[in-house]
Amino acid sequence: MAIDQLPDGRWKVDVEPIKGKRFRKTFKTKGEAQRFEASCRAKVVENPDWSPRPKDRRTLAELVGLWFDLHGHSLRDGERRRSKLDALAKRLRNPQGAKLDPQTYAQDRRIRLGEGASPKTLNNELGYLRAVYNELRGLGVIDYANPLALVKPLKVQERELSWLTTEQITELLEEIRRGCANPHVEIIALICLATGARWSEAEKLKPTGLRNGVITFSGTKNGKVRSVPITAELEAKIVRHWKQHGQPNSAITSFRRALARTTIRLPKGQAAHALRHTFASHFIQNGGNILTLQKILGHSSLTMTMRYAHLAPDHLQDAVRFGPLATAGH
Repeated sequence: MAIDQLPDGRWKVDVEPIKGKRFRKTFKTKGEAQRFEASCRAKVVENPDWSPRPKDRRTLAELVGLWFDLHGHSLRDGERRRSKLDALAKRLRNPQGAKLDPQTYAQDRRIRLGEGASPKTLNNELGYLRAVYNELRGLGVIDYANPLALVKPLKVQERELSWLTTEQITELLEEIRRGCANPHVEIIALICLATGARWSEAEKLKPTGLRNGVITFSGTKNGKVRSVPITAELEAKIVRHWKQHGQPNSAITSFRRALARTTIRLPKGQAAHALRHTFASHFIQNGGNILTLQKILGHSSLTMTMRYAHLAPDHLQDAVRFGPLATAGH
């Protein structure tokens, strides 16, 4: 029989309109079952290739695995993203991907925020998870909408960018020369201060990246290659260092210890990155162009570089010239 009632009261459809086209589905009411049977028969007559899609019961972890196999493996940070996504799926108890509840996700996010996770970290994870659904839908792996499409990222309080004064730069370099057992710390710090490079970029610099007074950084955060000129003096110092000590190894820990021995106090998480901020801040204060700074730092968006615009001398003078007291006679 095409329609049969089960012991629990539900109605089961088992219909084969044509040989090899068999459809089974269970419904709460007989009317729903009859409509499904009629629809199957009509659809097969109209289009022999038609068949109703079964429910997608793949779990979130399975979707993450598919995303990685089809796309994530090609990303520079693909392995790291997958690790974070697997951990997120586990915390959410690995639901069916199609049934991921935005409220359940938001509740987990609130718990993690209370445990000390930063809003930026949580926003990054939200972006990673959204990307899984968007990429899989674009590839035709899933046919349903992104369940987190309307979830808003957390508002991130912009932190003040810490940078070193000329006196602090001198103090830091003297402490590095005096107290660091790792010989690579000074040369890496000098490259960061001279080019605005990230610590990891300066640390991984190879001899092929130094030519005719220009340092070329590859393998950068955004994947783009960028070049920055340096003085002949620094170029000679880098070459001498490589000949004497070889290529730099991991030196960030030694740098942090040297920084801790100075009188300089920086916000948490801005140790080595403060060197990059220092270059940018001094560049703007000395009259450098904001668009040129964007190219030097390798920012894909000018919005990122505009964080330093308030340090421009003209910008500061405008506060005096155009403020309300300028014409009030005070």
